Amino acid sequence: MKFLLITLFAGCIALTTACGGGTATETASTPDATPAAPATPTLPNTSSAAWREPLKVSYQGVEVDVVIDKPAGTAFDVLLVYHGTVMQDALVMQAAQRTLEEFRGLLDDPTVMVVSVAYPEENLLIGDNLAQAEAALLWVKHRAAAELGLQIRHVFLGGHSQGGYLVTRLNTLHPTQGVIANAPGPIDLVHRCRLEEEGTIASGEHCTRLRQAYGTTTANPAAYTARSLISFTTRYQSDIFFVQGLEDSRLVQMAVWPGFKQQVQACTNCRGVQVLELHGFGHEALFYNPQARDAFRAFLNARR
Repeated sequence: MKFLLITLFAGCIALTTACGGGTATETASTPDATPAAPATPTLPNTSSAAWREPLKVSYQGVEVDVVIDKPAGTAFDVLLVYHGTVMQDALVMQAAQRTLEEFRGLLDDPTVMVVSVAYPEENLLIGDNLAQAEAALLWVKHRAAAELGLQIRHVFLGGHSQGGYLVTRLNTLHPTQGVIANAPGPIDLVHRCRLEEEGTIASGEHCTRLRQAYGTTTANPAAYTARSLISFTTRYQSDIFFVQGLEDSRLVQMAVWPGFKQQVQACTNCRGVQVLELHGFGHEALFYNPQARDAFRAFLNARR
């Protein structure tokens, strides 16, 4: 297993985002919010046309909504991307659209097809949406070509925040051409939820549900650890590129990032691991830092 650590210094930038692992507060769930289901699209008659449409897909009985941005042509590499935390399912399509735009903006090749996954979050324990995240990946790998009438060459994964958590976990289950995880989290739910229990940070939906299911972090720390990203630092089946802005949440993300980084770099049964740390940038560093953009492009282009 090979790893590469790069540390870069850059200017500061203000960031605003709802995030799974890096912020100390989260958007509260609205119980009576009705998720906005995407309409089933009428796909163009010719598979060579460019189009962007929401689509409900399924694999082995598990359904998930996606947004597909297909360039003109019939054969593609695919970048499958996962958004950060929004908590309310009524907002996941909006988050998926935004994440599609963010990752599309990083690409230097307009012929890559981007598929953004609107995985569910509302009323779920962290990690329980891995089933929908996995269904989207397996649909792209095994069904998308036939259903969309095109050829898929390589599949890459990209994720931000909780999306980074999901693609990292998926990398322990299925091989792809490569994985990019920006500010992945939650890294350590014992640490995060204990801060909430102590009143150090505001209470959030993830920890509240875990406490209702398992009790406190003191009473049942193993249940929290089992769902934490710190428990998924080995057996990566594909090369993975982690990006972390060092101005991310000091109490939450940055308190546990060094330990996570050390574990993934020490992995002896992983494919290649690369780590890019960015001074002066926060939770969305990948999308705003030019060096991160260039490293992202180099990572993809070297594996295509």
